[in-house]
Amino acid sequence: MLKRILVIDDEEDMCEIAKICLQITNTWDVLTATSGEEGLELAASTKPDAILLDAAMPRMDGLQTLKNLHANPKTSHIPVIMLTATVKVASQREYLEFGAKAVLIKPFDPGSLANQIEVVLGWAPAN
Repeated sequence: MLKRILVIDDEEDMCEIAKICLQITNTWDVLTATSGEEGLELAASTKPDAILLDAAMPRMDGLQTLKNLHANPKTSHIPVIMLTATVKVASQREYLEFGAKAVLIKPFDPGSLANQIEVVLGWAPAN
């Protein structure tokens, strides 16, 4: 079954890189949003299989977006993987405490992003 992934990142280049690599490596349907507000609306209306969420965004940051996703019954079940440029363990722990399934460090390797998502979410095919 085709997976649908929503990438929420205020940097359009990061959205495009993630979109292209996920479409090429796994032929997933990838949607993008460039703000937390847009991401919340898109998540509720399209119900993706997973969300890649940037931690540092203006107006509504990743943590607030994550909290809002989990507070909405339409989106609370969607697994969220945080993308962050910070390697501070305290920040990463906070994302996990608020429901993120994993934290990936930016810049990520476009060639292995799909595999990392599959492993984190248990989608990896059995060997």
